[in-house]
Amino acid sequence: MNGGERKYVYRFGAGAAEGHAGMADLLGGKGANLAEMSRLNLPVPPGFTITTEACVHFLTHDRSLPQGLKSQVQAALAAMEEALGLKFGDPARPLLLSVRSGARVSMPGMMDTILNLGLNDETVQGLAAFSGDERFAWDTYRRFMQMYADVVLGIDHHLFEDVLEDYREAHGLVEEAEMTARDWREIVRRYKALIEDELDSPFPQDVTTQLWEAIAAVFASWNTPRARTFRQLHAIPEDWGTAVNVQAMVFGNLGADSATGVAFTRDPATGEKGPYGEYLPNAQGEDVVAGLRTPRPLTAAARRAMGLDVPSLQEAMPQAFAELERILERLERHFRDMQDVEFTIERGKVWLLQTRTGKRSARAALKIAVDMVAEGLIDRREAVLRIRPQDVEQLLRPAIAPQGARLVIGRGLPASPGAAAGRIVFNADEAERIAAQGEPVILVRPETAPQDIHGMHAAAGILTTRGGMTSHAAVVARGMGKPCVVGAGGLILDGAAGILKADDVILHAGDWITIDGESGEILKGQAAMIQPDPGADFTTVMAWADSFRTLRILAEADTAETAATARTLGAEGIGLCRLERMVAAPAAAAALRRLLLAEEEEERARAAQTLQAELQQTLKDILTAMPERPVSVRLLDRLPTSVLSATEAEIGETTASLGMSETVVRHLLRSWEKGAGLLGVRGVRLAHLRPDLLDVQARALFAAAQQAAKESGTTPRLEIQIPFLLSAAELSWAATRLQAVAEKNVQENGEQIPCRIAAVIALPAAAFIAGALARHADSLIIDLDALTQTALGLERMHAARFLPRYVQEGLLPTDPFTDLDEERLVPLLRLAVQNARAAREDVPIGVCGDLAGKAEALPVFQALGITHLTCPPARIPLMRLAAAHAALDPKAHLTPWKHG
Repeated sequence: MNGGERKYVYRFGAGAAEGHAGMADLLGGKGANLAEMSRLNLPVPPGFTITTEACVHFLTHDRSLPQGLKSQVQAALAAMEEALGLKFGDPARPLLLSVRSGARVSMPGMMDTILNLGLNDETVQGLAAFSGDERFAWDTYRRFMQMYADVVLGIDHHLFEDVLEDYREAHGLVEEAEMTARDWREIVRRYKALIEDELDSPFPQDVTTQLWEAIAAVFASWNTPRARTFRQLHAIPEDWGTAVNVQAMVFGNLGADSATGVAFTRDPATGEKGPYGEYLPNAQGEDVVAGLRTPRPLTAAARRAMGLDVPSLQEAMPQAFAELERILERLERHFRDMQDVEFTIERGKVWLLQTRTGKRSARAALKIAVDMVAEGLIDRREAVLRIRPQDVEQLLRPAIAPQGARLVIGRGLPASPGAAAGRIVFNADEAERIAAQGEPVILVRPETAPQDIHGMHAAAGILTTRGGMTSHAAVVARGMGKPCVVGAGGLILDGAAGILKADDVILHAGDWITIDGESGEILKGQAAMIQPDPGADFTTVMAWADSFRTLRILAEADTAETAATARTLGAEGIGLCRLERMVAAPAAAAALRRLLLAEEEEERARAAQTLQAELQQTLKDILTAMPERPVSVRLLDRLPTSVLSATEAEIGETTASLGMSETVVRHLLRSWEKGAGLLGVRGVRLAHLRPDLLDVQARALFAAAQQAAKESGTTPRLEIQIPFLLSAAELSWAATRLQAVAEKNVQENGEQIPCRIAAVIALPAAAFIAGALARHADSLIIDLDALTQTALGLERMHAARFLPRYVQEGLLPTDPFTDLDEERLVPLLRLAVQNARAAREDVPIGVCGDLAGKAEALPVFQALGITHLTCPPARIPLMRLAAAHAALDPKAHLTPWKHG
């Protein structure tokens, strides 16, 4: 390489390497770890890695290769030839290569691979003589032709499978193992004819052409639809590119003493320590991940647990297994995490083709983290950062109720935990289409392929009739956190006819089915679900997370049941209790309607008394469910639709009770409805227009707090939120009015309940005067949903008609109601916080709304100095963990690919 030439090629093998594990950005995850394993003097076939920079150049310069790349590859190839005593393209002692992709992070099956490169009509003869196995050589040649034709030449791989299937049927051959060297020679001849017929040109015989075309194809596979979809789903940047790893081939298909497989250092489903995985004797690596053959377990214990009568690797090749076990232990201790290792055994010798951080189920992730802390491999901080917020969400998903009816129609391997019910679909496009309509679906396939990624994402769960625990379906489903059952060989699938058969049960596309990723069971129909026990490891990790986070996590709740659930899930209180949902109940709505419309003071008083009683009972139950924890109740922000859009019966009832005509009642309700828009009579404006409505809410709150105190023996921590403020004067008026009600309540009942006042920032104007609000209130609450609407001029319901198109066409980067708008909303939040803290440094500032429950927004809240957030109860555990991540590493959970 010339002194000023950029280095695009890094060599590895024979106990040395030019790269290391910290160079994943340049060498990709696979290349960096191959280099690291070489530096550890582990048995890695020699090779070299072409950097991601070369790929980016190729993709941005009209598929041209960067200057110097060819000469660097030639030099690296020559070094491999010298080390191995083989020569690329040599008819006597041919060096064969694997050409594999390798992005910075694992993208299983999303990009292309070519094995056995370097074979042609001459070198296949040399391979046969060199290996002493003519059948092996011709079998390897046909594998290479099929893979090369698919990846490089663009010929559908099914055409080759049809040729092979037709030949076997015509010659009465059931298994590929029955085919002789003569059979494979004939298959190669037919493959060559197929290629020439498809392309009007022969299969390329020049091995150098094969290599460069393969490298270009792997570069180009970065932009295949399946790879793009995967990157979108996992927030992987588009401009990274992939490295290319060129490595000397080792062969697992050289006979009974050869094999290929995938091994984990711990069970990826349960987290149990010890070798776990699968292998196939006399096979190549793609046979395992493709799911076309059912693999065998690594250990004798796993074989017995599965009830299989085929030997495990431990039993079939004890020496190779022992060596593999030693290697797995060393890799885990070196990388300090569970490893996913691809290996090949060539005539008894173990070779390593890849190691990476293994994808795991949520339950396994927790167990592995806790166990590794106990083993001294990692500390608690790292353990917490390794658990993704979505892992917690997955762990708390419903499971199949044990007491419910269970019509089990089949069993497979439990590849990814959790249970899911949905309608059967047999292809990825249909899964995406039906799921978009709001129907849960189970994607049922013989095996999945990278092209199915969009359907797998859309599906509630995945079921395959072939494949093992390391098949494409299993690995991708675990990464997505989707329930998955694979290798359900007892089921007969006819996708073309839209039928799934299980003994005498016949199911059709659209029928309901339930899969259990914990047991591997497949059930007919829609099974009943329960909330599972997350286990002791969950409790341990969440306690660690709570010790690191600084943000308090509160719940949104407006019933006692919801409040109790939130407390069980770790909520530190209720940050938002909406009165709108309480007054929407029929009895409360009728009383509020009368209060709004009544002309006589006596009738208003009766309506207010009824409304107070309805509110008081619910509020008392909520306060009782949260003893000694804060409960923040928002005054009516809007009049509910159930109050204003009354039914005929409700209008008749109101007319009768108030002695008004129906015409007058309808007119008055319409006038209230017209004023209740996004920027209309709402929040503090409604309270100022009808102070008696504010008074009845306050009386209900104070009476409920007093009642809760008597029943529980504790003092409720009550807070009242004043919504939709435009000025500090509004806040002062409302606080004074509330104080008057409180004093009157003390006079009447003789017991004072402490109460804090919170000012709600829902308008840009309130952000500008946040300092003045902070001087008059005990705390500030930023309503992110309302502020998004008022700041951006978008009414959520109406904006849904055009926002998807805006995002699709690039007029907005994201939907501002689902992702925090960092360009327009975050500066407003920063202004509000700065103004508030300038006036009162210690003022608590919380956020609420849908956006407050987004884990991705936590680093923003942390950086701004937000003190607490409010989210739905189901998201409490997830947000507790995300808050810990934001405190420990603000970027940790913005990159879901970072942690497996």
